[in-house]
Amino acid sequence: MLSDQSAATVRATLPAVGAAIGEISERFYARLFAAHPGLLRDLFNRGNQAAGTQSQALAGSVAAFATHLLDHPGQRPDALLGRIAHKHASLGVAPEQYAVVHEHLFAGIAEVLGDAVTPEVAAAWDEVYWLMANALAAIEKRLYEESGSIGFRPWEVVGRVPETADVVTFRVRPADGGEVRGFRAGQYVSVGVTLPDGARQIRQYSLSGAPDGPVRQFSVKRVRGEGAAPDGEVSRHLHAHVREGDVLDVSEPYGDLVLGTAADRPLLLASAGIGVTPMVAMLAALAADGHAAPVTVVHGDRSPADHALRADHAAFAAKLPDASVHFFYEHDAAPDARTGRVDLDRADIAVRPGTRAYLCGPLPFMRAVRTQLIGRGVAPADVHYEVFGPDLWLARG
Repeated sequence: MLSDQSAATVRATLPAVGAAIGEISERFYARLFAAHPGLLRDLFNRGNQAAGTQSQALAGSVAAFATHLLDHPGQRPDALLGRIAHKHASLGVAPEQYAVVHEHLFAGIAEVLGDAVTPEVAAAWDEVYWLMANALAAIEKRLYEESGSIGFRPWEVVGRVPETADVVTFRVRPADGGEVRGFRAGQYVSVGVTLPDGARQIRQYSLSGAPDGPVRQFSVKRVRGEGAAPDGEVSRHLHAHVREGDVLDVSEPYGDLVLGTAADRPLLLASAGIGVTPMVAMLAALAADGHAAPVTVVHGDRSPADHALRADHAAFAAKLPDASVHFFYEHDAAPDARTGRVDLDRADIAVRPGTRAYLCGPLPFMRAVRTQLIGRGVAPADVHYEVFGPDLWLARG
């Protein structure tokens, strides 16, 4: 927890820091990559950096952490920290990297705020930073111990299955023939590829198969650029160049969008687009475990042809004794599906008391579904979500 003196200083300066933190984040990344160009080439997502979304996510998380320290003294925001730590662990972030971040982040603060950064202000925000950094490092250390490794391992592609015109499922197994550890349904892996310009770029993909077995699978949607935005360079590379027999660098599974332990609670699994992937893994796990409580399955897509893993989505749900399935398509909907976008306010979609909900898809979709769920009595603490890419929920909330 913050010392009393630092808490008073942070409270007084939070409005000014909060107003400038977007610019501070931009300055920070510019300084960091100038000093360590290899980080942008081989660790950070170049697409997110070009779009500015990583800066927004950093700004949102720092502001949220500081606000939590002030509003809830003595409590650690584990939900926020856990989500960040899982992403860091999937990338192989090491504790010593926090000192590098500190150097360039505080230089960015000094550049933007100038003389307002008195020694007292610098010391207070330094305390905030190290509370956050040390907490993240501790969580990441535990995650590494649980996974049994740090970093990446070579995995051979043993299967490539086209799901839709823009989605391919890759099945992989350890290239060294070693052990395949289980994972929790809903988790993701980081996949590293070397691009034609020599850069090693890393992306996260949810595991879309059952949690047990000698082979893991993840499904990749080809990201098509819109307007001035370019196509996704890693998804395009995987679609165009990776075939059976090729080897990919793959991390151990991470991620906190996992099923809880209350087997008797009703569940609602809502997804849109490629957000279907963790939901299929969850349904596979629920079917394997003999889950008997009610499960409501909701998915939205452009059309049935765009619905990746559609057959698995329906088949695993059908194995559950008390499941209802609601697929929404913007066009070409079959008689057993709905036309239009996902709408949980429909009376025929059950949202039972005590429901625990899991969401994955574009941020506007998840915001809308969360609002509808809370309106129908679901507790905010029971609505869990996964974001592909930087988590802008806090940055824009």
